[in-house]
Amino acid sequence: MLLKKNFSQQTINGVQAGNGTVAFQGVKLNVHSFAADGVLIDTGAASLEKEFQPFFKQLDIDQVVITHFHEDHTGCAAYLQKELQLPIYMNNMKLDYCKQKPDYPLYRKVFWGKRHPFHAKAIGKTFSSRNAIWDVIDTPGHAIDHLAFLNRETGQLFTGDLYCQEKTKVILREESIPTIIDSLQRVLTYDFGEVFCCHAGFLKDGRAALQRKLDYLLELQGKIIKLSEVGLSPNQISKTLFPKKYPITFLSRGEWESIHIINSIIQEQKFIEQ
Repeated sequence: MLLKKNFSQQTINGVQAGNGTVAFQGVKLNVHSFAADGVLIDTGAASLEKEFQPFFKQLDIDQVVITHFHEDHTGCAAYLQKELQLPIYMNNMKLDYCKQKPDYPLYRKVFWGKRHPFHAKAIGKTFSSRNAIWDVIDTPGHAIDHLAFLNRETGQLFTGDLYCQEKTKVILREESIPTIIDSLQRVLTYDFGEVFCCHAGFLKDGRAALQRKLDYLLELQGKIIKLSEVGLSPNQISKTLFPKKYPITFLSRGEWESIHIINSIIQEQKFIEQ
């Protein structure tokens, strides 16, 4: 199976960033791993382990922290633990899951490879690095265990998959837009400037970018609720607001779809009205 892979790296205001890219059948996906003050944030995907290894080996790191359990963020964790003897910390919700061989769809294995089991420890509400204290911020919605990490010293925020893109068009079936809205509102109460997103990369004015995403989702939520209240079905709302179909929807057999945005908002609204 022919996967086209690429890797690049750069240093931005003291943060070393490695970016791996996988392309297959017209779909191109990428993922970042970041290192700052002796901390590695996320590990990239198993399919890109050979590409990430030279990057990891040149870093001076003491510990690894994980934003969430998805395989494109934990794919090289076993390598870092076994070969580089690094301790790994993450939300305690998925510690047991990560000790096992994971179960996820074939198309994700094609792009991201097969993550090997690893043993992480539960992260606290804060942690320390060489020169800073970091806030650990609960930011669920994309994943139940999702966290963001804020370096109090530099004001740099590492958001995992909280941002990804400003105008969300498709989400995973298990994602919740109302929960993502809550997470964005929570993170915006903190004092930060630059944002490092595991897919979008470096966002210089990160606060403004996250605020724009929040505004977009709030507006979208309002539209969906109104259309639902006048009697449109979720499928009709999806065709109205998201007429375009994206390659990832076909490739994932619907695991990524616009309809999941509508369903998550309508389900939350029904819960509120009960």
